[in-house]
Amino acid sequence: MATEAIWPAGRLAEAIRTKELSSRELLESYLDRIGRLDGEVNAVVTLDVERARAAAAAADEATARGELAGPLHGLPITVKDAIETAGIRSTGGAVELADHFPAQDAPAVTRLKRAGAIVFGKTNLPRWSTDVQAYNELFGTTRNPWAADRVPGGSSGGAAAAVACGFTSFELGTDIAGSVRIPAHCCGVFGLKPSYGVISQRGYLNHVGGGTTDVDMNVFGPLTRSAADLTLLLDVLAGPEPPHSTAWRLELPPPQGSTLSDFRIGFWLADPALVLERDYADLLRSTVERLSSAGARIEESHPDVELAAQVELFNAQLWAAAPPCLPEDIAEQMAGSHREWLRRDEQRSRYRERWAAWFASYDILLCPVMPTTAFPHHQEGTFHSRTLTVDGQQRPYPESVAWTGLVGLVDLPSVVVPIGRTPVGLPAGMQVVAPFLHDHNAIRLAGLIAELTGGYQSPDGFAAI
Repeated sequence: MATEAIWPAGRLAEAIRTKELSSRELLESYLDRIGRLDGEVNAVVTLDVERARAAAAAADEATARGELAGPLHGLPITVKDAIETAGIRSTGGAVELADHFPAQDAPAVTRLKRAGAIVFGKTNLPRWSTDVQAYNELFGTTRNPWAADRVPGGSSGGAAAAVACGFTSFELGTDIAGSVRIPAHCCGVFGLKPSYGVISQRGYLNHVGGGTTDVDMNVFGPLTRSAADLTLLLDVLAGPEPPHSTAWRLELPPPQGSTLSDFRIGFWLADPALVLERDYADLLRSTVERLSSAGARIEESHPDVELAAQVELFNAQLWAAAPPCLPEDIAEQMAGSHREWLRRDEQRSRYRERWAAWFASYDILLCPVMPTTAFPHHQEGTFHSRTLTVDGQQRPYPESVAWTGLVGLVDLPSVVVPIGRTPVGLPAGMQVVAPFLHDHNAIRLAGLIAELTGGYQSPDGFAAI
């Protein structure tokens, strides 16, 4: 069971369907690996063992009868602790919810369960999902499985680490400023930020009493060990929830091609407004060169926008969305008035038009995920007072979400695909961005890139043990 634990979810599901592997065996393998290997990593913070064992046994009995619940039948999974799970402690990383046991699942979790998945645990995050690290007063610090002195990314840091380590079949995270994409980049796994509104985000715990409304720019998205798994999970997760499902339907366009030459690709790897870590920049450039050599139609081009200006607007809208978890006086100062938000939203609409105009000539944009690979733990100060060291330069810490915020502001789908490791052994990813609602194009091209770069690789010491 050592190697099977790091198989992609689709392969695991097929093994359960064909009785090569049982749900109970897979669950016990994950529990054993967490018990032996998660100590220093600290990715999984809550377990629901007995109910999961009962569900796995029921899944195996159903398999024996030829009754499969769906495409995820029997797959044990963990879920980010910012997402409500019925009967399982769900805290948002905040002491205020230390004893919060939701009565019902978030709609996205319901979809996963209806497809056959079994939730057996929750993964770590920063308080209220507001950092690119993963630590909080309740559960302590999650460490990167590739280098314990480095962050796993955030806010879905525990989720990405759990996927990388083979502690779960896949994960469900959240992303408003890069919270799926940055951890995927830091831990060497795949992550999807879907088009805004495609997957229900109800049940998201970003403050006490949260989860009942949609948060601007926020999405739920999967973290996996293959691009094919992103397709599998998007098909399960996407769609309207009540009351909209009474009349609305969702039919995302299929991918437009199957080879690199089927896509018109632009890349934006550097900008005067941001400093990029040299080793990471080299990996990005070498990936573009490999794509070109493999027959891709690729050239340097990007939408007619100024990165610094669009990121400034993103930051303003981000902190307008964040106040429910902030102290009253700070929240009022950061959010501004509703009239100001409406004026900024009109600006955002104009940016959407510029991106759409560029996508009339291109199918995909490739760009960095953040200025660096996984950086050393840095918990002193606040998100706004810290600095980020990039090739010896001290840069504002909020620049860590500039490249992801650039995409999130305009609601576009983005897949992070692993593209290799730096000379010091840290994994790195690249954003694969597609037009609004063309999520499957981003996933398909990410899969083709992974064929060149090797895709997911198990961290040292987490493969055959």
